[in-house]
Amino acid sequence: MAAAFAGTVALGVGVGVWASADGGARPGADVARTSPASRATGRAAAPSSPTPTRTYPLSQAPRTIPAVRSHTAARGPGWQPRHGERVVVSDPRLADEGRLIAGELGLSYAGRKNDAKAGDLRLALGGGGDQESYSMTVKGGRVDISGPGDAGVFYGTRTLKQEVHGGGTAPEGVVRDAPAKPVRGFMLDIARKPYSASWIEDRVRELGDLKFNELGLHFSDDQAFRIESSSHPEIVSKDHLTKAQVKQIVDLAAARHITVVPEIDSPGHLGAVIAAHPDLQLRNVNGVATRGAIDISKAGSAKIVDDLLNEYAGVFPGGKWHLGGDEYQALTVSDPQASFPQLAAAARRKYGSGATVSDLAAGWLNDRAATVRAHHRTMRAWNDGFFRNTSVQPARDLQVAYWTGKEIGARQPLEYLSAGRKVINYNDEFLYYVLGQPQTFVYPTGQRIYEQWTPRVLRGTTPVPARYDPQILGGVFAVWSDFPNAQTEAQVAAGIRMPLRATVQKLWDPGAPALSWTQFKALADRLG
Repeated sequence: MAAAFAGTVALGVGVGVWASADGGARPGADVARTSPASRATGRAAAPSSPTPTRTYPLSQAPRTIPAVRSHTAARGPGWQPRHGERVVVSDPRLADEGRLIAGELGLSYAGRKNDAKAGDLRLALGGGGDQESYSMTVKGGRVDISGPGDAGVFYGTRTLKQEVHGGGTAPEGVVRDAPAKPVRGFMLDIARKPYSASWIEDRVRELGDLKFNELGLHFSDDQAFRIESSSHPEIVSKDHLTKAQVKQIVDLAAARHITVVPEIDSPGHLGAVIAAHPDLQLRNVNGVATRGAIDISKAGSAKIVDDLLNEYAGVFPGGKWHLGGDEYQALTVSDPQASFPQLAAAARRKYGSGATVSDLAAGWLNDRAATVRAHHRTMRAWNDGFFRNTSVQPARDLQVAYWTGKEIGARQPLEYLSAGRKVINYNDEFLYYVLGQPQTFVYPTGQRIYEQWTPRVLRGTTPVPARYDPQILGGVFAVWSDFPNAQTEAQVAAGIRMPLRATVQKLWDPGAPALSWTQFKALADRLG
């Protein structure tokens, strides 16, 4: 029976079945039973109370986004939250999850209890395996959600919340669920466009309900630096988030098992830092400034970026970090050594007579990685920050954030995968929502992601071979604010609504979805 229902997403409603006058049964009917005398005379007798039987239809799988991976059907009435019923936990570590779902469903949070009452929702830790996995059993008028980690239990409460949305019923039976990919992210460019703290917090709540587990914040670029700084207040833009606001966002995210992943991109995209420190700007052999690029031959450049990395490691305590590394303009010219002789000289001094500007850039990224590694973070960098044919190799623990194949000397994803790198999918043809649609970008649609994209589609539309799937950690849907006034906050929220849902569906289960796009969209509209 489990196999028959695994992965299905039909609306799950447990409905009582009443016996009909002719001995059959039909769901949900209040049958007015008549006596033989009344049938003979044609006069209707007063209806009596319906007579319930112990027969219920087999439950149907929950309809949720993302869809649950497995549901074992059962016969029974299912479960609905009723005011005053309890949420109880087996472990104090589940108090946050218990209080949250209790408030959302109008239940009473009772804390740690060992007794069982009708209507209870019980949360428990137990078992081994994936910390994001969970099982949910609806039986005997109660719900039990358990998992080896509190993240999995939280995801179980998200499934339950969607099941009972709008007065629905959690179907009888057992859900066993776990994500296919450990990285399920949303990235927001707040450097080019300032977003209010309340708008970001609303996205955190949305992401949590959809079982995303990362929020990336790109808060430094050529246009602005958007978070308060104590080490270098001179670089901070007028419209920015305070550290208190960031802490509130980080805390809200943590309560929903979302890691906030900061990005201070370097050595390119540092225009806001350079504006306050023009002496650090990269200039070519003719003295012409290079936009957004810091001169990595200068000790002051490394110091200011390391100051910032060390400072914000305390602001963002999560275990992940994005180092950037993309689009360093010194490497987009035909002969970097001739155009930037100071970089070439610094490369030779540091790495030997045959070293190049590419070696110096690779070394810069490694040095910044060393700074962040001291804070015990897992790090990633954009794929065009990994250079070919260099004597200096990027640190082995750097993950590849693969976004494009358009850069000079672009490499296919297979080059990174075959070298053993772990890769995160940021495919710019599917997962980039670029305000104003510059160059060849168009706003991605949920339907295209839902029908054509999987985590193995790293570049273009062709998936990499299945043998590399374990190295692909997941994916991130990204909003870039190139033309910040092209859309309001409300328009961005509306524009990314269905792409986010489609993305997480394919990260939770990359297989062919059971619902058509039309059905999936209708479900999303019903769930809100």
